[in-house]
Amino acid sequence: MNKNTIRWLLLILLALVWGSSFILIKKALIAFEPLEVASLRISISALAFTPFFFRHRTRVSALDWRALVIVGLCGSGIPAFCYAMAQTQISSITTGILNSLTPLFTLLIGVWFFSVTSHWLKYIGVIIGLLGAIFLIYFNYTASLQIDMIYALLIVVGTICYAISGNVVKQYLNKIDSFTISVLSLSLLGLPALVILLRTDVLTKLSNHSEAWFSLGAVAILALFGTVLASIVYFRLVQITSALFASSVSYLIPMVAVILGFLDGEPVLAIQVAGMALIISGVYLTRR
Repeated sequence: MNKNTIRWLLLILLALVWGSSFILIKKALIAFEPLEVASLRISISALAFTPFFFRHRTRVSALDWRALVIVGLCGSGIPAFCYAMAQTQISSITTGILNSLTPLFTLLIGVWFFSVTSHWLKYIGVIIGLLGAIFLIYFNYTASLQIDMIYALLIVVGTICYAISGNVVKQYLNKIDSFTISVLSLSLLGLPALVILLRTDVLTKLSNHSEAWFSLGAVAILALFGTVLASIVYFRLVQITSALFASSVSYLIPMVAVILGFLDGEPVLAIQVAGMALIISGVYLTRR
């Protein structure tokens, strides 16, 4: 299998995994508060990587740890809390549209702070992909957009964090394998997340709330797939392509929702096909 095929397969896999994250957060919020969902997600992810921590910590230098802290906070820690809090007040439509800002911030932060050179076609690709995502999300729902600016800003903060994380991995951790990056960056968050978790009412809710174990299952799936597996795939994709191309996965997430709906018997509108065409064109241009 050639490298180009591998890149696209990794991008599609990432879209499928992250495409389910919003619904899993929604199910987790049935029984738990946002702080509990985020701290559970990070604690479970860190716990999954704990057996590998001591073996992999010897594979990085002292300077690498600084970058790993940034990647841990920006790639997983801060966004986990931002998205969980935001989804208590804003619709999935708004979340999807705002999440599509990630490639734009990835491009701008890369150019402004990391001296990344970008061809003008990449700028056009980002704009085309963003338009396609907006069309696809907007016309895929009949509900009106309800925007609470404070909570919408939390999603924007999350996308900026993702953009910073992707650029840091590409610039400073490109020679470290993606599994090691995931193990170390997430393990660093484990103890702080556990401290936060122990100060919540999670244990009480597991005993008394009828939906608590269902929500815990949703968080566990979110952690193991949406964080653990996704982080390994994402960091690898950044390393073999670019932070910009990897971030374009946020354009594909609404495409996944439309395709799954079609397979389930839902009609697909012409405007949705046009939106998907724009997204594919935009993602292709970011690889130029």
